[in-house]
Amino acid sequence: MWYSFYRVTPCATSHFIQINKGETTIGKRFKSNPVRKSVPKERVNEGIRADVVRVIKPDNEHAILPVDQAIEMAFKLNLDLVEVAPNADPPVCKIMDHGKHLFEKKKKEKEAKKKQHVIVLKELRFRPQTDDHDYEFKKRHAEGFLKEGNKVKATVQFKGRDIIYSDQGKKLLDRLATDLEDLGKIETPAKLEGKRMSMVLTPAKGPGSAS
Repeated sequence: MWYSFYRVTPCATSHFIQINKGETTIGKRFKSNPVRKSVPKERVNEGIRADVVRVIKPDNEHAILPVDQAIEMAFKLNLDLVEVAPNADPPVCKIMDHGKHLFEKKKKEKEAKKKQHVIVLKELRFRPQTDDHDYEFKKRHAEGFLKEGNKVKATVQFKGRDIIYSDQGKKLLDRLATDLEDLGKIETPAKLEGKRMSMVLTPAKGPGSAS
């Protein structure tokens, strides 16, 4: 009777194992979890590693001091020593209220996010024989989209024999562009592609600036 014996030998790395079968070595590799890079945080007070630092005082005066002396100076003012330029020689630290600094930093980031506006392309669809009621309804939507700072794509859909009314579709899009000229300008003129004629309007002003 024939028996096979396997000997498992760990390698230098924990992610690779050799399996010896007779004279044959089989390598089996395992996937390792990706290493997440941590965002470096500001070093504060005793967390500062440098022995000597350049200190920016509350009155904006500079001084090069041993880190222990700089921390003591900050504590006497009921403030913190915060490392603001760790790669400088020597590292630059500032005496400040670290809690207030973090609060103001988060507040500025929040305000910056509010000011950011992602432009979205909103599409409105028409038929070449769209009646006035439906046209006015969709025009009001277009006005709202442009005021919010979004682009508007107006599309006239032709079905079956409707393609013979392509001139009527062009007139509809021209009418829409004229009615919205105070809020939007033509970015892409009306163009017929297959059975669709489309036009893109972009806001004439920033979001929320139109009355």
